[in-house]
Amino acid sequence: MAMDRKYLAETRMLDFSDQSIRDLVAGRNWQSLDDFSKIGEVYNFVRDEILFGYNESDDISASKVLKEGYGQCNTKGTLFMALLRSVEIPCRIHGFTIDKKLQKGAMTGFVYHFSPDNVFHSWIEVFYNNQWYELEAFILDRTYLSRLQDQHAECEGAFCGYGVDVKDFRNPVIDWHGNNTYIQSEGINQDFGIYASPDDLLKEHGQELSPCKEFIYRHLGRHLMNHNVKKIRDHK
Repeated sequence: MAMDRKYLAETRMLDFSDQSIRDLVAGRNWQSLDDFSKIGEVYNFVRDEILFGYNESDDISASKVLKEGYGQCNTKGTLFMALLRSVEIPCRIHGFTIDKKLQKGAMTGFVYHFSPDNVFHSWIEVFYNNQWYELEAFILDRTYLSRLQDQHAECEGAFCGYGVDVKDFRNPVIDWHGNNTYIQSEGINQDFGIYASPDDLLKEHGQELSPCKEFIYRHLGRHLMNHNVKKIRDHK
């Protein structure tokens, strides 16, 4: 099956020629791996070494996400795509909105009250073995998710909150074995479709915030959310 080169192209956001990304890929020796292992190694890096957290905006570049060392669905997805394309794995992005209820706990107080009911969301789809796979569970680092499971040990079955919306909280499908992975998919309430890059997706869709709310999010709200996330991750 011939692959459209747009799924391997560099863009402003997918800036995989940036020296920091080139150094990472070379240092991890990802280019020498087979395609299955490339996907798995890059996936695990983005999931667990780039911590779950909230950046200033969804349109920052992959190299900036790498430098900051944390991100959420959209920003970690940008880095994931850039790293995949740097090792010649075709990928694309699928845009959605999710119900803000799944952010409750990470969002608290006035931040949750004033946030939009529908939160902009995306996952990444990778092309492997002549098939597209949907990968979403790179959003939450394993430490954060494990701490959350420990703090809600009574929960069996479905769970919604703190950045999670799954049917089986004890055993979510979060590892790459040539399969789809999900961690927030149960909260999806609108589908924007598939795009070749986050740049293209954000030209048509994105988080709808008034200038005032955007200012509050950038300078206060996200810092409070990151504080909440850190408290969960650091809890023993």
